[in-house]
Amino acid sequence: MTTNDHVSIWGELSRTDHHIRYVDAAGVNTRVLEAGSGPPLVLIHGTGGHLEAYARNIADLARDFHVIAYDMVGHGWTDLPDKHYTIDVFADHLIAVLDALGLDRVLLSGESLGAWVAAWAAAHNPDRIDRLVLNTPGNITNKPDVLTRVRDSTLLAVQDPSKGNIRSRLEFLFYDTSMVTEELIALRTAVYTRPGFLTAIRNTLILQDWQYRKDFAWDPSWTGKIIAPTLLLWTDHDPTGGLDEADLLKQWIPGADLHVIEGAGHWPQWEKPTEYGEVHRGFLLGEGPRSRLASAIP
Repeated sequence: MTTNDHVSIWGELSRTDHHIRYVDAAGVNTRVLEAGSGPPLVLIHGTGGHLEAYARNIADLARDFHVIAYDMVGHGWTDLPDKHYTIDVFADHLIAVLDALGLDRVLLSGESLGAWVAAWAAAHNPDRIDRLVLNTPGNITNKPDVLTRVRDSTLLAVQDPSKGNIRSRLEFLFYDTSMVTEELIALRTAVYTRPGFLTAIRNTLILQDWQYRKDFAWDPSWTGKIIAPTLLLWTDHDPTGGLDEADLLKQWIPGADLHVIEGAGHWPQWEKPTEYGEVHRGFLLGEGPRSRLASAIP
């Protein structure tokens, strides 16, 4: 599949048998998509996102995995309880989703905020995670300009969900901004205009405030507890963090590998779905030597 093959989210999902349902995850009504069979692979989206962030990957990955994508608490069409969504809250919700689905151990891949949640869950629940992919986790060093841009652009798009504001928020995710389709804009509009979503996004955006972020900031004191084999999936045009930050995580997470996808921004799973799928398949199934994973850092 190439970048230009994308027609619609429905078109992508129609390529494989799948179902969407709601599960009770410790009292949180949670939207979940499942497809395929094989080792369970859980995909976690980023800030303000929803499971459709993986629309271009589900059919491909479902050939080898039981793929599970879900809307995090306070996101998508999952419940929006009025509480601060700190990283431990998101991670507890993830574990509750696994429990609701009857999954003892999983492969786990998170993007952006989802990668932060995935890493925290792997560090604090090592018995539940077999292998871990951290996809463009972003802003490992807590740069104030990135924190401000994420907070302000997201909040503006939810407070004033005009097509222009939502397009601008989505374009932040892409190197090739022409990939921001009218369908993606319409989908985000539907999410952002849900009753209660403004409160929910404010509860998520506290993570851009150092007062709340400091207790969960990326740090070797907790990342060093990750025992699952880990792949850092970076890009050469991620607006939230460069390869210097990937180098830090390589030092902090024991034995972590790095693969850099070229020609992509913060959403490589959408811009480069073929490479994204190949890298996941190779790493998660343990195929081939570690040297097959291209690293831009010696």
